[in-house]
Amino acid sequence: MASTVEAPAPTGTGAGTGTEIRAAAPPAKRRRAAALAAVAFRRTIAITVFFAVWELAPRAQLVDPVFLPPVSEVLPALLDLAESGRLWSDTEASLVRALSGFGLAIVLAVPLGLLIGWYRPVADLLNPLLELFRNTAAIALLPVFILVLGIGETSKIAIVLYACTWPILLNTISAVRTVDATLVKSARSLGLPAVRVFQKVVLPAAVPSVFTGVRLAGGISVLVMIVAEMVGAKEGLGFLIGSAQQNFAITDMYAGILAISALGLAFNYVLVLLERRFTRWRTDTS
Repeated sequence: MASTVEAPAPTGTGAGTGTEIRAAAPPAKRRRAAALAAVAFRRTIAITVFFAVWELAPRAQLVDPVFLPPVSEVLPALLDLAESGRLWSDTEASLVRALSGFGLAIVLAVPLGLLIGWYRPVADLLNPLLELFRNTAAIALLPVFILVLGIGETSKIAIVLYACTWPILLNTISAVRTVDATLVKSARSLGLPAVRVFQKVVLPAAVPSVFTGVRLAGGISVLVMIVAEMVGAKEGLGFLIGSAQQNFAITDMYAGILAISALGLAFNYVLVLLERRFTRWRTDTS
């Protein structure tokens, strides 16, 4: 008579583990979502409060709504400018000028700052001239740039170049001079020539401070470009704001200001991403 062997009943360990994993997954996702929501809230609460005050202050007659209309009236004007195409053409013109001067400043100021910071004879030669011009505001020299270079694109790019050069140059010089002397001495004790010490020790250590100057220059480029466009231009966000103010198109004026703010934020965000890309070795990079 054949005997039958019953298979052992499956234990609940495997099924229970899978169930527990599936049960644990949603709470983990909820915690991550809650953490992301908290971060988003902290980063946007100040802007939200600002726009709320902007909306409520004119409606409560705390300020004259003729000169400071509520943000709910400015946003439609911004959309109208975008739909007409004027906002995009003016933004393009301003962006080309700002990026041209900003890019030229990086090309000029970073190598010059590295040279001045590393070689003392070059610093002794150029420091008096640098001290003379670093204390001269770029806006004060705008009439000179216009007289010498004309009212066209060259003067606007040149004034942006001049304004952006100083924060990049000074931060680069400071970055090179404040490199840990122990690191430099250790590299030299290993027999590395001066060029290799500069390449392997000084330059990597200087990158974070150089990017600080670059980010400062990014904000300055937008500011100076707007002022230059207000003085003499036929297009650009500065021209948009100036012409709207002269024609008493107040909502268009504030729409242009919002566009400039958005442009500056985007510019800074790109620079932050580039800084993170080139300083991955830093453990404290946020």
